[in-house]
Amino acid sequence: MPTLKPGLKVPQFSLPASGGATWSLKDAAGRNLVIYFYPKDMTSGCTRESQDFRDLAKAFRKAGTEIVGISRDSVASHDKFTAKEALPFPLLADTEEKVCKLFDVIKQKSLYGRKYMGIERSTFLIDGTGRLVQEWRNVKVPGHAEAVLEAAQRL
Repeated sequence: MPTLKPGLKVPQFSLPASGGATWSLKDAAGRNLVIYFYPKDMTSGCTRESQDFRDLAKAFRKAGTEIVGISRDSVASHDKFTAKEALPFPLLADTEEKVCKLFDVIKQKSLYGRKYMGIERSTFLIDGTGRLVQEWRNVKVPGHAEAVLEAAQRL
């Protein structure tokens, strides 16, 4: 599968979502979309990132932009995380890593000297025509959601 790069159209995909629905890329047709990939529900960095997007959700909506979060966690885990953090957007369960691989966010990581494959925190901004406009890879959480909002407001 070719690597997705800014300017290219994002192929259609569907994933199970928090709340028991299935979310498809076509659900965002005509609107801008932020997809943020994060490693794990209920961990400190992922919680902070999700809270930052939650706190700016109204401003993203005003900019005509939807938000979805994606990790390899289950829908049940996403449901708990969504409820605990009052997230106003869906979290998608990519347990088979299909969309993670499409966006090339599965990377070798290291924790306490142990190497493993995991999600590299990454965010993608897609315009209303389905084209990838901008990407942020190996994201540091502080100030990130604000930077993505600024980019969305420029679309």
